[in-house]
Amino acid sequence: MTFGEQPAYLRVASDLREKIVNGSLPPHTRLPSQARIREEYGVSDTVALEARKVLMAEGLVEGRSGSGTYVRERPVPRRVARSGFRPPSGASPFRQEQAEEGARGTWESSSEQEAATPEVAGRLGIELGARVMRTRYVFRDAGEAMMLSTSWEPLEVTGRTPVMLPEEGPLGGCGVVERMAAIDIVVDNVVEEVGARPGLAEELLALGGVPGHVVMVVERTYYASGRAVETADVVVPADRYRIAYHLPVR
Repeated sequence: MTFGEQPAYLRVASDLREKIVNGSLPPHTRLPSQARIREEYGVSDTVALEARKVLMAEGLVEGRSGSGTYVRERPVPRRVARSGFRPPSGASPFRQEQAEEGARGTWESSSEQEAATPEVAGRLGIELGARVMRTRYVFRDAGEAMMLSTSWEPLEVTGRTPVMLPEEGPLGGCGVVERMAAIDIVVDNVVEEVGARPGLAEELLALGGVPGHVVMVVERTYYASGRAVETADVVVPADRYRIAYHLPVR
């Protein structure tokens, strides 16, 4: 294959994608049928079907049972703010950071003890099977689920302390920095790695996505003198949000 050549199904998908982007096929318009694509582009049924599959995988169209395939309305991405800003004691970092972007942040959470998996043990630098506190969050903006998070804290650090449960007690709802400071642990570094992958079925169900949609995953770990005291996976739908970093200049 020479440079610039594409399989027929990708050429068809590219042309239909352009029509969706430039408005020739506006949101809620029915996508041309497989037979019409075949006739218009002079391709086989297989090529027409594969082109439609590409657009569906990209989230540009959606199937409606008994009705056909339609162009999806494309959401305008909103920001999820991330920063090195430390809010006043007692304030939630999520609420503080989202307030700067005009979001009305609320969240639900649940905590449970479990044994560290190989991945969690590696990220926290603890033994496989060591006890950790796992906390799952659903963050909402004006009632709409916008972000999921699962965090793990080693109980050898927080066990039998007032901050063992992140969302309960005198510092419930405060950030990791403030909670650790309450037990004389000084958090001095945080590392975030951002990646993307197809969303898991349960994630997309919670976030209101459809199968095949991509999510961004922020893998975050807080450190105190080189020791990991909390690690978390933050999951955000890639088609609806952008992660915006506000980093202080030192």
